[in-house]
Formats: sequence, structure tokens, C-alpha cells
Amino acid sequence: MAEMAEEFEGVGASPESVDLEKFRRVVRSYIERHHYKAAIFWADKVVSLSGGAPADVYWLAQTYFSTKQYHRAILLLNGHKLFRNPTCRYLMALCHYEVGEFHAALDMLERTDNNNISRIKADREPVSVPEIDDTMSTECSTHLLKGYIYEASDNRALAAESFRAAIQADPMCYEAIHALTQHHMLTVKEEKDLLSSLPLSQSCSEAESAIVLAVYETRVNKYSSPSEPLTQPAAPLASNADFITAQAEKLYYNCNFAQCYRLTQEVLKKDPYHTGCLPIHVSCLVELKQSNTLFLLAHKLVDLYPESALAWFAVGCYYYLIGKNEQARRYLSKATALDRVFGPAWIAYGHSFAAENEHDQAMAAYFKAAQLMKGCHLPLLYIGMEYGLTNNPKFAEKFFKEALEIAPEDPFVLHELGVVAFSNQEYVSADVYLRRAVALVEESGVVVVPEKWAALLNNLAHNCRKLQKYEEALHFHQQALRLCPGVSSTYSALGLVQSLLGDYEAAVVALHKALSLHRDDTTATTLLTTVMEQLMTQTPAFQGDDNVPQLDLPSELVGTDTNTSDITPASAEDPLSDTNLLGSSIGQPVMHSSDVGGDSLSHTESQSSALIIEDMVMDDQSP
Repeated sequence: MAEMAEEFEGVGASPESVDLEKFRRVVRSYIERHHYKAAIFWADKVVSLSGGAPADVYWLAQTYFSTKQYHRAILLLNGHKLFRNPTCRYLMALCHYEVGEFHAALDMLERTDNNNISRIKADREPVSVPEIDDTMSTECSTHLLKGYIYEASDNRALAAESFRAAIQADPMCYEAIHALTQHHMLTVKEEKDLLSSLPLSQSCSEAESAIVLAVYETRVNKYSSPSEPLTQPAAPLASNADFITAQAEKLYYNCNFAQCYRLTQEVLKKDPYHTGCLPIHVSCLVELKQSNTLFLLAHKLVDLYPESALAWFAVGCYYYLIGKNEQARRYLSKATALDRVFGPAWIAYGHSFAAENEHDQAMAAYFKAAQLMKGCHLPLLYIGMEYGLTNNPKFAEKFFKEALEIAPEDPFVLHELGVVAFSNQEYVSADVYLRRAVALVEESGVVVVPEKWAALLNNLAHNCRKLQKYEEALHFHQQALRLCPGVSSTYSALGLVQSLLGDYEAAVVALHKALSLHRDDTTATTLLTTVMEQLMTQTPAFQGDDNVPQLDLPSELVGTDTNTSDITPASAEDPLSDTNLLGSSIGQPVMHSSDVGGDSLSHTESQSSALIIEDMVMDDQSP
């Protein structure tokens, strides 16, 4: 025992012989390999051996943070009085943020070095630790964390200002760009100004700056044309998953859902859990009504990531798609609780109320989404639609015009403005908006989703009828029928236009088709009665023909009664009568390969409503 005591005394007597760098390398090695228990054990010993050297205390606090022991890290740094060091102070603030202590985190970041300087010098507290300090990175990280804190506190203006300061401090900080663009914090002009003001020349060569700008430009201006080519330095990145996702997002906002869906499928084949692509993919599945595919995806995400807002967003979208709005709200509410700034979930939440005509609750959700997504036009579009449905056209037009400023090439916004102008009897203005929307759809080469654009064509036809452009109205109604042939209201409107053109026979056929599809169509019934009366007044009675030859009766019939006055004419019950032919065989709808069925909107003389868009971009706003 005496020998062992002498041995320990010998070890403690010569601490200079211990190679601390060896133990420090061991700690770093365990951290890099994610062996955090071993890293914590040896980092604690290094702190004791070095007498509490600031760099060693910092790495021990880092291991505590990596294992989510946030309060332990705060106590360690406070105990060694390292809150005056900017790097350690940032780590303490980050720990406060992770446990939800936002005010304490903000106070920690906003401490200045002007207080108690004399006391610090007297106590010889370290202010600078060269081994761990990186001035540019610490400044960027501080502004970035401030942005997250302000965002969590619903202070969007200060959050955007902090994120902009972070990207100015470190132009390579993509996290700040992502926060600004993914949450739609900036307008299109503000995004352009931000990219043009980046100090890339201070840290990057010309070629490197071109690549950085090309990467960032894929994240901004989401409403521009998706076919813009990449610059030459960034051309090798064309097959990168993030670039394809950015391309798909632009396609989504340009209403090309089919092509967007193909691109998202391509990305998810390579990376099935690409967090940037999945929200757009879910929104596309909703637009294309792929409920089975969405069901499988949602269950897979919930099984793998039960704490992810995206997983519950997918579940909520599935229930919304199949019409179970109460269950949809339950899961969408869970998604917003997990991520309070997840705008697409708020939009879908509003849709679930709008589907049940709960306009006040829907508008509340859309206003929350508009607050979170300042640079996205979809919440404004949906707010305007709700005001339109509650007979408040002035407010509806106000929000539609705000949406048009953000996305001037969105045909849905133009369509809604045309409908508002139509309801205000401003038919010339409505004609301009609706024709522009149709032109954008045709020029973009979009593979149409039938029910999306049939309403636009029908509304344009209604407006042409009001302007007495009957031939054009007939043309647009026929185009709408090519997209969705089984819609009774379109046949009713077509019959009205044909009657105005004097083609009463064609109008009768069209109205019979409308009634064969929807027997309770009062507009078609009333109009058919009027058209039939008009047709009877203009059609002359059959007077007979003198050139018809005499009927030669067989001899065995001579002398019998040939009076035909008792012959019963064909009645409506006769299956071969013209009336039944018009009402059944001619009235059968010709199904189109792209016809999805379901109820359509009513587009009559007295009621012309715009398409209610059921979209998450995504959405985007979709979301």
C-alpha cells in the first residue's frame, strides 16, 4: 500500500510530464465519431488536468450540447466565468434557445463588453480564446440565432433583419438564405436586393462567386419561369437534387403540377426523405388527387419521423383530400404545434374550414399564413376568395391585387380578379383579366388538370355573352366541354348561347344533355321550356304533300274500315320516340380520358363563381 501511495504522489508531483494534447486529440476524435459518452468522460478529465483551461471547458460544454444536456452546459460555462467570451456566450445562448428560454437567450446574445471591464482585467478573466474563436463565424451565428429567436417569438420583421445581417456577415451561410426564402419573408424586390448586396468578392473568386449566386438564385424568385438555364460555372449542378427540387417548386407555382410531380418523383427515387422536396411532393399529390399514394407516404413519414411537422402535414393533407376535414384539422393542428412557422400547414388548415363554408375560421388560418409567408401570394389569394364568398367584393379585390403584385403571372389570381369584375358588371375589365389568364395557360404549355381550367373557360364565355360576343362564348364553352364533358352547367350555358344565336334545335339538344346529367337543374328546365316554345312558334306545321302517290290496298282489305283516326301517336313513354332519344341516348355524357368526375361549379347567368383552388405549396400555396 505504501508503494502505491508513493506511486500516486509521483504522478501528481510532475503534471508537466502529462501530454494534454494527446488527451485533447482523443476527445476530438470521439466527438467526430459520435462517441459522446467517451468524449464527455475524457473531456471532463482534461478540464481537471489543465486547471479549467477555457478551450477545454468549451469542448466539454460542446459534448454536453451534443447529448442534449443543455442546462449542464450552461452551468459549466457559467461556473468557469466564460460568458464574456463571444464563442462561449453564443453556445450558452444556443442552449437557452433549445430549452425554450428565448428571453434568456436573447439577453445572453445582447450582452456588451463595455460593462465591468476593469473587474474583468482585475480578475484576469479571458475575453479571447484563440483556439476556439472565429470572429466572422461567431458574428454570423449570433445574428442567425437572433433570427430564430425573433421568429419563434412571432417578430417577423426583426427576424428577417437578423437573417439578412447573418448573410452579410458570412455570404456562405445558406441557413440564413433558407430561412428567408423557405418562410417567404422577403418580397421579390427584397430578394434581388439581398443577392446583389452580398460581399462575395471579399471571400470568393469570380468563378466561386458565380456558383454561389447561381445556387442562391434557385431559392429566390419562385414565380419566374422554370426553364431559365443555369450559368456556365453552375452547369454541373443541374442534376443535383436541390436544383431539381427548386425547378419543381417553380413548376408548382406556375401551375404545371404534372411536370412538377415527375421531377419530385425523380428526386425522391434518389433520396426518399429529401426534406426540401417532400412538401412540394405532398402538395402535388393533393392537386393531382393521388390519395392512395399520399396515404402510403404519410404513414411512412409518421413511422420514421413522428416528431416531424412534415409527417403530420402529410397525414392532414390526406384526410383533407378524402373529405374528412375534422380529422384533417386534428393532424394539421399537430403539425403547426411542432413547427409554428410552417406556413403550408396553416394554408391546408384554412382549406379544411373553407371546404365546410366556415369562412371566419378559414380566414383566420389564412391570415396567420400570410403573416408567416410575407413573400407568398397564396394566403392573400385565399383570403380574397373567402371575402368573395361572403359577398364582400371590395376586400376581395384588394387582396387579389396584393397577390397579383407578388405573382403577376398567376392565372388563378387573374381569374379571381375577372370574376370580381364580372360580379361588379365591369365586363370590359373582366374580359381583360380572363383573356390574360387563358393566354398564360396556353403559352405555358401546361399539361392541364381539367377541372382547374374548365371553370376559367366557362367564366370567360359568360363574360363574352354579356358583351354580346356570342360566337366567342360558344367557342369557349365548347373548349370547356372538351376538358370536362360531364358537367351539366356547361351544357346549360351552351344551350343559352345557342338560343341567343337562334340555333334553337342545337340549344334543345344541349339542354336535354344538361338534364340527363342533372335532372334537378332548374336553369336548364326553365330555359328548355322557353326554347321549345320559341321553336314551336317558328316551325311551320306539316301541311302534307300533293305528290304523295295513292295507297293501293290489297283486295282482301277492300271494304274494311280504314279510318286511322284511332291510331295512337308516339308518346313520351314510347322508347323509340324522339323525346326519349334526346333525353337518354343523346344525353349520355362522353367521358374524356382526363375526366375525373365529381361535382362542378355552377356557371349560370345569375351565378358565376371562380374556381376554389385546393393547393398546399406548396404552396406554395400551395405549400
